[in-house]
Amino acid sequence: MAAPDNIVVGSHVWVEDPVLAWVDGEVSRINGQEVHVHTTNGKTVVTNVSKVLPKDTEAPPGGVDDMTKLSYLHEPGVLQNLATRYELNEIYTYTGNILIAVNPFQRLPHLYGTHMMEQYKGAAFGELSPHVFAVADVAYRAMINEGKSNSILVSGESGAGKTETTKMLMQYLAYLGGRSGTEGRTVEQQVLESNPVLEAFGNAKTVRNNNSSRFGKFVEIQFDKSGRISGAAVRTYLLERSRVCQISDPERNYHCFYLLCSAPPEDIEKYKLGNPRSFHYLNQSNCYQLDGVNDAHEYLATRRAMDIVGISEPEQEAIFRVVAAILHLGNIEFAKGKEIDSSVLKDEKSRFHLKMTAELLMCDEKSLEDALCRRVMVTPEEVITRDLDPVAAMISRDGLAKTIYSRLFDWLVDKINVSIGQDPNSKSLIGVLDIYGFESFKSNSFEQFCINFTNEKLQQHFNQHVFKMEQEEYTKEEINWSYIEFIDNQDVLDLIEKKPGGIIALLDEACMFPKSTHETFAQKLYQTFAKNKRFIKPKLSRTNFIISHYAGEVTYQADLFLDKNKDYVVAEHQDLLNASKCPFVAGLFPRLPEESSKSSKFSSIGTRFKQQLQALMETLNSTEPHYIRCVKPNNVLKPSIFENFNVIQQLRCGGVLEAIRISCAGYPTRRTFYEFLHRFGVLAPEVLDGNSDEVVECKKILDKIGLKGYQIGKTKVFLRAGQMAELDTRRAVVLGNAARAIQRQIRTHIARKEFIALRKAAIQLQSFWRGEVARQLYENMRRDAAAVKVQKNLRKYLARKSYTRLRSSSIAIQTGLRTMAARNEFRFRKQTKAAIIIQAQWRCHRDYSHYKSLKHSAITYQCAWRQRIARRELRKLKMAARETGALKEAKDKLEKRVEELTWRLQLEKRLRTDLEEAKALEVAKLQDSLHAMQAQVEEAHSLLVKEREAARKAIEEAPPVIKETPVLVQDTEKIDALSAEVENLKVLLQSEKQRADDTQRNFVEAQEENGKLVKKLEGAEGKVDKLQDSLQRLEEKLTNLESENQVLRQQSLTMSPTSKALAVRPKTTIIQRSPENGNILNGETKAITKFQDVQLATPVQREVEVEEKPQKSLNEKQQENQDLLIKCISQDLGFAGGKPIAACIIYKCLLHWRSFEVERTSVFDRIIQNIGSAIEESNDVLAYWLSNASTLLLLLQRTLKATGAASMTPQRRRSSSLFGRISQGIRASPQSAGFSFINGRMISGMDDLRQVEAKYPALLFKQQLTAYLEKIYGMVRDNLKKEISPLLGLCIQAPRTSRASLVKGTRSQANYEAQKALIAHWQSIVKSLNNFLKTLKANYVPSFLVRKVFNQIFSFINVQLFNSLLLRRECCSFSNGEYVKAGLAELEHWCYEATEEYAGSAWDELKHIRQAVGFLVIHQKPKKTLNEITRDLCPVLSIQQIYRISTMYWDDKYGTHSVSSEVISSMRVMMTEDNNNAVSSSFLLDDDSSIPFSVDDISKSLEQIDISDIDPPPLIRENSGFMFLSQRSE
Repeated sequence: MAAPDNIVVGSHVWVEDPVLAWVDGEVSRINGQEVHVHTTNGKTVVTNVSKVLPKDTEAPPGGVDDMTKLSYLHEPGVLQNLATRYELNEIYTYTGNILIAVNPFQRLPHLYGTHMMEQYKGAAFGELSPHVFAVADVAYRAMINEGKSNSILVSGESGAGKTETTKMLMQYLAYLGGRSGTEGRTVEQQVLESNPVLEAFGNAKTVRNNNSSRFGKFVEIQFDKSGRISGAAVRTYLLERSRVCQISDPERNYHCFYLLCSAPPEDIEKYKLGNPRSFHYLNQSNCYQLDGVNDAHEYLATRRAMDIVGISEPEQEAIFRVVAAILHLGNIEFAKGKEIDSSVLKDEKSRFHLKMTAELLMCDEKSLEDALCRRVMVTPEEVITRDLDPVAAMISRDGLAKTIYSRLFDWLVDKINVSIGQDPNSKSLIGVLDIYGFESFKSNSFEQFCINFTNEKLQQHFNQHVFKMEQEEYTKEEINWSYIEFIDNQDVLDLIEKKPGGIIALLDEACMFPKSTHETFAQKLYQTFAKNKRFIKPKLSRTNFIISHYAGEVTYQADLFLDKNKDYVVAEHQDLLNASKCPFVAGLFPRLPEESSKSSKFSSIGTRFKQQLQALMETLNSTEPHYIRCVKPNNVLKPSIFENFNVIQQLRCGGVLEAIRISCAGYPTRRTFYEFLHRFGVLAPEVLDGNSDEVVECKKILDKIGLKGYQIGKTKVFLRAGQMAELDTRRAVVLGNAARAIQRQIRTHIARKEFIALRKAAIQLQSFWRGEVARQLYENMRRDAAAVKVQKNLRKYLARKSYTRLRSSSIAIQTGLRTMAARNEFRFRKQTKAAIIIQAQWRCHRDYSHYKSLKHSAITYQCAWRQRIARRELRKLKMAARETGALKEAKDKLEKRVEELTWRLQLEKRLRTDLEEAKALEVAKLQDSLHAMQAQVEEAHSLLVKEREAARKAIEEAPPVIKETPVLVQDTEKIDALSAEVENLKVLLQSEKQRADDTQRNFVEAQEENGKLVKKLEGAEGKVDKLQDSLQRLEEKLTNLESENQVLRQQSLTMSPTSKALAVRPKTTIIQRSPENGNILNGETKAITKFQDVQLATPVQREVEVEEKPQKSLNEKQQENQDLLIKCISQDLGFAGGKPIAACIIYKCLLHWRSFEVERTSVFDRIIQNIGSAIEESNDVLAYWLSNASTLLLLLQRTLKATGAASMTPQRRRSSSLFGRISQGIRASPQSAGFSFINGRMISGMDDLRQVEAKYPALLFKQQLTAYLEKIYGMVRDNLKKEISPLLGLCIQAPRTSRASLVKGTRSQANYEAQKALIAHWQSIVKSLNNFLKTLKANYVPSFLVRKVFNQIFSFINVQLFNSLLLRRECCSFSNGEYVKAGLAELEHWCYEATEEYAGSAWDELKHIRQAVGFLVIHQKPKKTLNEITRDLCPVLSIQQIYRISTMYWDDKYGTHSVSSEVISSMRVMMTEDNNNAVSSSFLLDDDSSIPFSVDDISKSLEQIDISDIDPPPLIRENSGFMFLSQRSE
C-alpha cells in the first residue's frame, strides 16, 4: 500500500506484533531498508520498510461505517476500524455492499424491533447506519423491482452469530412481505422452530465449536406476485455422512446419539441402550459430555420441537428406533469364517446387537446378517453369491449406517418443509444460506477437505460478485478499468475437482482398487501435482499434503481419506429395508427401478459432495447474491473482548481480506471531489483561488504532484494502491512547512514578548528610584516650609492678643452709655402705649354695642320673612301630594287594564308603581325634614332673643367706664364670649338654610321625574296597542300549531301497544302545582278546559280519521324538510360570527323536529352520509367540516343525555319557568298559542338551556359524528405530515460547505448561498405551517383542536429529525448541529408569532432534537461529566440516545473530540445494567398517530355557543317549514 520512499521520519505506521497482530507507532529512524518504529505500547520495533503499512491519522475516532471509505484499505486499517466500532457497540460495518457483523455476545435491543425496521424500510443502501435490515431490504427491493430471485449468504465460524443473523433477516422479510393469509404462525417462527430438530440431527461438536453445523442450510422465503410471503422451504446440502461411522478425538458424533443415550429410563430400556462409551460409533473419541449442556433436557426439548413442527408421536418413535438401530449396528463385529474370505459374527455380543438392530428396524435377523456378510453378483449367465471378509463386511456395515442416517436426515428436512408450507407456484424467492465456514485444525481429514472445497467454491462466487461490484462502480463513474486483473482461485478448484486429474478423481480411482492404501494415494498425489504451486508436499511426512487455500495453507492427513470416501449402494441393503414391517423404515428405502437394484455399485462421497455443491452453486448463480460475514470477536464468548488474531483469521477465512485484495488490484482509494479537495487542497492552494470546476481542480492538484494511473470519475477521484500514501506524504510535508512557519512566528512572538517584559521591568525600576529621590527632596522642602509657618503664626498670636485687650475695654465703656439711653427711651414708650390701649378699648366697646343692636334687628326681620315664605311653600307641597294620589288611582286603573292583556306588561306596571310609591315616601321624608328645620329655626330664634335680652340687661347693669381696670377686663371677656356664641349661631343658621335649599331642589327634581313616569305610562299604552296587533298576526299560525299537536298525539299512540285503548280515552292535560311553576294562569286554565271539552265531545272514529290525514301530510312535509336540509348543508354555508352555520342549522332543526327523542329516524344517517361524501383531501374542505363537526358534537354533548338520567320528567322540567309554562299552554290549547311568541327568543333560549333524553338513534349519531371528527382530524394532521416530510429530509443534513472555505477569503458568497438554501427548506416548512394555520383560522376551527394538531406535527418533526440524526453519522457533526439549530430557531419564531392560543406547547415537543442539537454544538465536550450531560444538557434523552450521539459525533469545523472515554465507559455500563433489567433500550422515538382528545375534552375546552342569532341560508329562509329558524331576540 505504501512505497518505501513514502515512509519518512515522523510518519505514523502499522507494524506487525506477535500479541496484537498489528500495532501502530511513529517512525523514529530510517537506515536504508530498516525502519525503527516507536510503538504506542512503549516498544521500539526494527523491521523492513516493506513490512510497514501507513496509518491514517485523520481517520474518524469512531471509525467509518463503510471500509471502502478508509484512506488505506489494508489489514491493520480494517482491523482497527472493526475494533473501534465494536468498542462503541457498532457491530455492523460495510465493505462495499458486504456486511460484516461482529457478535456482541450481549443483548442490543435498540438495534432491532419494529421501530428499526420502519426506519430501514425503503431506505437507500448506505443512507443509514450499516444493519442486517439494510441487506434484507436491498434484496427484497431488488426482487420486487427486477423480478429476480435474490440470495443472502451468511457465513462465519460457529459462534459468530449466523443463526441470530438469519433470524433477523427472516424477521425483516416477514415484516416487509407478511403472509398472504393471516393463519397460524409466521414463516420466520416456523423456520426457527425447526432449528432444534435440524441441530439435533445435523450438528456435532468439533475442535472449535460445541454446536457446529455439519451441513449447509439454504432457507428459501417464497413470495407471490404482490410481494407477500407465500411459503418457505429449507434446503440442506452436503451433510457430513462419514461422521456417523468415524470421528476423531476430541470431537463428537451427531447430537441425537448422545441425546438418545440420555433419554428417560423407559426409552433406554425399550431401545436397549446404555452409556455412550459402550457404542463403537461414539467411543472413538473421549468426549461424551458438553460443558453446560444437559443431554437429558435437550432430548425432551428435541421431542417438543418435533411436536411443534408436526412430527407425530409414532413418527418420533420410529425416528429414535432408527437412531438406536444405527448405534446397535455399529457394535456388530465380524470374524473370519470357516471358508476363505468369509466372515461371521464375532461373538454373542455382536449377535445381540444384530438382533436388536433387526428388531428396531423390524426386518428379518437372518436377512440382515446375510446383507452384511454376503454380496450377490448378477452376471448374464447366472447370479453369484459371494462371501465378504471381515474388513469388507465392516465396510458394508458402515455403508448401511451412513445410508440409513442420510435418508433419515433427508426425511426430516422434507417433513419440516411440509410443515412450513411451500408455494410451488412462487416465481420469486429470497434465499438465506447458512453454511459451515473455512476450517483449519492441527489434524485435518476428509471432512475438512470437503468443507474447505465448499468454501473455495463460495469464495470464487464471492470474488466474482466483488469484482462485478467493482466493475459496476467503475462503469457508473465512467472510468477505464479494462486492464485490471481479476484475482481468481480457479487454480485451487482445478486442483481439487478437475477431471480426470483432480484430487477427488484420484481419490475415487484409488477407492475402486482394492489394494490401494492411503500411502499409495498420497504418492499418487505427489507425482501428479509436483509442479502445482497450490499443492505442497511436507518434508517430514509420507501421507500428508498441503493445499494453499485463499485463507491460508492447510495440512491434510490422507490416512482416512479412502475409508471416508467409500460409500457402496448395496442392493441387499435396499431390498432388506424396503421389506421392513415398519412403514417408516420402508418409506426411507422405496423400491428402486429394476436395472438399478440388481447389483452393488461403488458410490464416492467426494463425488456426491461435488455434485451437491454444484447444485448449490447453480441455485446461487440463478439469484442475485448479497453477503453477510459474521465474526466471532473472541473464543471466551464474552462481550467487550476483541481478539485481533482471532478476528484476522476469520476475515481471511470469510474472504473479506480477499475482497480487499481484489479492491487493491483496482482503485482501493476513492474520494469524492469535495473530500479530495478538503484533504489535499493545501497541496495547491492557488488552484482553489479560481472559479474552475471541481474536476479540473482535482486534476490540477494530481498533475502538480505528478501522480500517474489515477482516474477521474463523474463524482469521485480513484487512486491506485500507494497513491494515497504518497499524497499524504506530500501533504505532511506541506503541513510540516506550515507548522514550522507557524512555529517561527510563534517563537518570534515569544522572544519579543520577553524583551518587552524586560524593558518594562527596567523602566519600572528606574521610575521607583527616581521617585525615592524626589520624595527625599520633597521632605526637606516640607520641613523648611513648616518652620516658616510656625514663626508666622506665633507673631500673629502675640499681635492679636494685644489688639483684643484694647478692643474689649472700648466696648465695655460704649455698652454702659448706650444702656442708660435705652432705659430712658423704653420708659417713655411704655407710658405712651398704655394710654393708647385704654383709648382703643373704649372706642371698641362703643362701636360694638351699636353694631349688635343693628344686627339683632336685621336677624329678627329676616326670620319673620323666611317663616312666611316657608309656610307658603308648605301649602304648595301639600297640594302636590294630593295631586300625586289622584295620579296613582288613574295609574292603578291603567295597570288593571294592561294586566288583562299580558303578564309581562303587568309586571312592568307593578315596577312603575313601586317606583312611584318610593317617590311618595321620599316626598314625605322631605316634608318631615322641612318641619324639623322649621322647628330648629324657631328654637334658634328664641335662643337669639334670650341672648339679646341677657346682653341688654348686662349692658344696663354694667358700671361706668371710669371704674378700675380689672372690672373693664372682665366685661371685655364676657363680650368676647357672647360675640363668639353669636357667630356660632350664625353659622348654624346658615347651614340650616342650605339644607332647606337642598330639600327644595330635591322636591323639584321629584316632580320632574314624576312627569317622566307619566310619559312612560303613555308609551306603555302605545306598546299595548302594538301587542294587540301582534296577537292578531300570530293567530294566523294557530292552524299549524293544532296540526303539530295532533301529530304528536298520533306519534304517542303509534309508539304504544295500547294505542287504541288510549285513543278512546279523553285526553286530559294535568299540570300539577309546585313551588317551581306557581299558580296556573287564567288564560291557560280556560284553554285547557275548553280543549278537554272538545275532545270529550268528539267520537273516537272521527278523531282517528281527522288525525290520519294531517299525519300523512305532515310526514311528507317532514321528508321534504329533511331533503331541503340535506341539500342545504351540502353547500358551503360559511360562518356567522365565528360559528359554523351548517352545524347550527342542523342542531336547531333536529331539536325543533324532536329527532333526538324518537325511536326511529333516517335523518341522522343522511347527515352522516352527507358529511362522509363531502370530505375531500383538500385542507380547506377538511378544515370546514372539522369546524362543523366539532361544533355540532359540542352542542350534542351539552344537550343529549341518556334516558332516565334526570330526576324530573320532561313535562315538569319544561314547566319550571315562565317560558316553560307559556309553551305548555301552547301545547294544551290552540287559542293560547299566541302567547308563545311574545318573546322572540323563546325557542332559542329553550334550545340552549334544556337537555333532552336521547334515544338510541341520537346516541348512535353522536358516536358516528365522533368517529368522523377523529377521522377528519387525522386526515388534516396526516396531510400536513405528508407535506413537510420531504422537507424534513432536506433539513436534517446541512449542505456541504463549499470548498471556498478551504482557502481563506474566497467564495464566501457560495457559503452564504448554501446557508440560504438550508434556511429556505426550513422556511418552506414555516410557510406550510402558516398556510395550514391560516386555513384553520379561516374555517374557525376551535383553538383546542388547532393546538392538538400542531402539538402532534411538532412531535412528528421531533421524531423524524431525531431518528435521522441517530441513524446517519454524517448528521452528527458540529456544523450540522449549527444548521439544525438555526432551523429550529425558525420554528421557535413561528410558535411565538402563532401565539400560545394556537401553537400551545408545540415548541416543547421538540425537546429531544433541541437537546441533541444543543449537545452537538457545545464546546469542550471532553470536560463534561456524565452527570452534567444527563442532568443539565440532555435530561430528556436516554443513556442509549446520549451514547449513540456521543459515539457518532465528529467535528468537521474545529476538529474537536467528543466526550471523554471515561464517560463513554460509564454510559456503556449503565446500558448493560438497563439490558439486564429488561428496560427498553431503543434509542429511536416512535411517532404518536393516536387521537389526542376525547369528546369530554372538547366539551370542557370550548365555550358555550349561542346559536340564536344565526340567520338561515337563502335556500330555506323563505320556506314555511323553517320559519322557526328566523325567530330571534329583540
